[in-house]
Amino acid sequence: MSNNNLRKHRCCFTGHHPEKLSLSENEVKPLLEKTIDNAIADGYVTFITGMVKGTDIWAAEIVLEKKRQNDTLHLICAVPHPGFEKRRGFFEERRYNHILKNADYITTISNHYYKACYQKRNEWMVDRSSLVIAVWNGQPSGTKNTIDYAKRKNVLVHNVIK
Repeated sequence: MSNNNLRKHRCCFTGHHPEKLSLSENEVKPLLEKTIDNAIADGYVTFITGMVKGTDIWAAEIVLEKKRQNDTLHLICAVPHPGFEKRRGFFEERRYNHILKNADYITTISNHYYKACYQKRNEWMVDRSSLVIAVWNGQPSGTKNTIDYAKRKNVLVHNVIK
């Protein structure tokens, strides 16, 4: 299968940390789930998460739940750099490790931390997707940079919050 053919069935996520959102996890997750369900109905089978607290973790958990009923679905974890999982609270670390343990594929994008490694990870995800599911509050941020990059690459973006 060609790279473009693979790409058309792949979707990635971008979004804010919980503290930057006016909506709670319990308000955002149903919006994400509906959008993920729509993507699956449209033929998307592979989902890529950047593993950041908030949107990425919530979306990955939803995809893992969907995988229980649909073994054609796949989850890819794009970790920005080694040690990215450090400095998480106990609950967040458990969620993070559960996702990694159940993912179909894990890749580490950069071999060390540097200022632009998160943007490099975001571009890696967009470059392998034909849809970006976003949780974006409209403010300048890494999420906005990812959305702008996706639009420049002609990748469809669906923001779950208006």
